[in-house]
Amino acid sequence: MRRTILSKLNNWIIFTLMTLVVVTIVVASTLLINYLRKEEVKRVDILVSALKFQQEVNTPSLEVQELILQIYSSNTTIPVILLDKDDRPIAHRNIPGEIEKDTFKITELAKKMSKNYPAIELKFPNGNNQFVYYDNSKLLNNLRYSPYILGFFILSYFLFSFWFLRTIKKTDEGYLWAGLAKETAHQIGTPLSSMIGWMEIMKLENPDSEGVHEIEKDIERLRTISERFSKIGSVPELNDMNFNQTIQENFNYLKTRISKKINFTLNLPTYNILVPHNKILMSWVIENLVKNAVDAMKGEGSLLMSVFERNKNILIEVKDTGSGMTKQQARNAFKPGYSTKKRGWGLGLSLAKRVVKEYHNGDIKISQTEVGKGTTFRITIKKA
Repeated sequence: MRRTILSKLNNWIIFTLMTLVVVTIVVASTLLINYLRKEEVKRVDILVSALKFQQEVNTPSLEVQELILQIYSSNTTIPVILLDKDDRPIAHRNIPGEIEKDTFKITELAKKMSKNYPAIELKFPNGNNQFVYYDNSKLLNNLRYSPYILGFFILSYFLFSFWFLRTIKKTDEGYLWAGLAKETAHQIGTPLSSMIGWMEIMKLENPDSEGVHEIEKDIERLRTISERFSKIGSVPELNDMNFNQTIQENFNYLKTRISKKINFTLNLPTYNILVPHNKILMSWVIENLVKNAVDAMKGEGSLLMSVFERNKNILIEVKDTGSGMTKQQARNAFKPGYSTKKRGWGLGLSLAKRVVKEYHNGDIKISQTEVGKGTTFRITIKKA
């Protein structure tokens, strides 16, 4: 539980930091663009002042003329169009080459410019006023979108890195659990072989003993558990088809080993259901769900296992009358390491999910739960 909370907290911290980085970059870039825009407007104002001074002074000195020419020539990026009062082009600079000789298109471009910046009117005593139209430089127009493009790439990079690290972590965890499961199977196998040998000796001495038969059943069960662990991490063969038989055998075994105070019922179709599955692993899934239900009911209540068809799927439901779950518990139920029990390892449901989803291409979920009333787990597998 604590690990899950810490994991969520870490995810939120990473997400918050990513958001702050992206927002900071976008804001900084926007401020820079606004600064450059103001600088371009200042340059246009200087150019307009120079043009106005040239018109007001009939015979400016050579130094003044040279200064005005330098101001005009220094503008190599900002598009500027000068129109007279009748909207006829007088001069222009830094406009597309294909419209330089077309007066109508030049006038049309000037009107478009006025949508971004209002034209600056040059008033003269003779009434022949002129109008200066200008727009952002091509570079500034391109930079307008750069904060968002940059923010998008940075956010994509962080998201990809986050996904990549999580994928590696899950892969490492998968190898860890697979290795642990195989080692457990190996460790169980050694004493199990010895027990089978002693069992054969006991059968020779007293073949009809009821105790011998019961021990034999438990040894067989241990062998099944060992096989389950050995198959984790490997690609299992789905050689079993009779799903009714798998469910029925699990029901018969579990019913004799759970509390007599639990009313354990099985609803199976009267016809055989054929589903490609691995009997050993699917039995493990059913056993995990039943044991969880028994724990939730604290050894007393009703447990119903149902198998039925829906469309092209086979559904297995395990319904109990136990303590139920909160919404948060239901969301975390299948996460590795999560458990509501004090002594639980939180591995049963996560391994069950892996068996159903990765090995049988099915789905397992909590279809219904209510605190104090019980929980229903549902497994969905495609029919043959």
